[in-house]
Amino acid sequence: MANRHLSRSIAMQSLFEWDFNEGRRNIRAILERDLNEFGPGLDDGGFAKKLAEGVVKKQKEIDGIMEKAAPDWPISQIAPVDRNVLRVGIYELLFSNHKEVPPKVAINEAIELAKSFGGDSSGRFVNGVLGTIYRELGEPGKDDTAKKQKYELDLEKLPKEDLGGAVVIRKDDDKVLFALVHDVFGYWTFSKGHLEKGEDVAAGTEREIKEELGIKNLKLVKKIGENEYIASDPETGPTRRRVNYFLAETKEKELKLESSGGLDDTRWFALDEVRELKMYSDIKPILESALKELNLQ
Repeated sequence: MANRHLSRSIAMQSLFEWDFNEGRRNIRAILERDLNEFGPGLDDGGFAKKLAEGVVKKQKEIDGIMEKAAPDWPISQIAPVDRNVLRVGIYELLFSNHKEVPPKVAINEAIELAKSFGGDSSGRFVNGVLGTIYRELGEPGKDDTAKKQKYELDLEKLPKEDLGGAVVIRKDDDKVLFALVHDVFGYWTFSKGHLEKGEDVAAGTEREIKEELGIKNLKLVKKIGENEYIASDPETGPTRRRVNYFLAETKEKELKLESSGGLDDTRWFALDEVRELKMYSDIKPILESALKELNLQ
């Protein structure tokens, strides 16, 4: 086993124990014991220390990225092995020297760790989450002459799930203000959430938006569009997720973001401000649909 792969393996196992004890034990002490047991004479033990201690130092930021890349899986619901493999992989993607560890190497190594230590679907789940992050970063270090690998999926055979989202507005005299949330990738977007099994789409959307924005009163005006994407689910694999977007209105002025690692801010914006925000391309048509309903185009 190559030194770097063994170092990653030991770092992940040490992080697993640290995580199991809810961070109450010193990661350096755990790692030194594991290095002595699993990697005696390891030439590159310093790499394992860099990974494990770096993950602990950046854990809050890493977990926030993880929740954004796997929005339907809160950190606590991700299997402990998968969670710590992802922490190592995300740390290498975001905070390591890409000349020393190319992004594709970091992703492939994390997938191999997941396959070795996790369940049957762990490798697939880790691949999906890290692949999402890699694309959000603009695929750094990719070979410009290489063609992107394409996976042929039979969409009709994939499991399906509905989510609910909303363009939330507040009328303030002669102005219309828009409530947006800010994610850890630096984008402003519209609030959305996961519906409970068997829940009515409109009722579930209203519940989720109220919870995320910290408001008590919300009226769904009209459904204005849908977005669909393929998500990686650790239990079912690739899953078609459809976000049903509504135009919604509230009279509440104060927004209070629900605690979430994937989001870090929420605010009201005037329309001219909204148009200047960094937003995802698939969100812009939803905004235009809302503006059409409001006669603001």
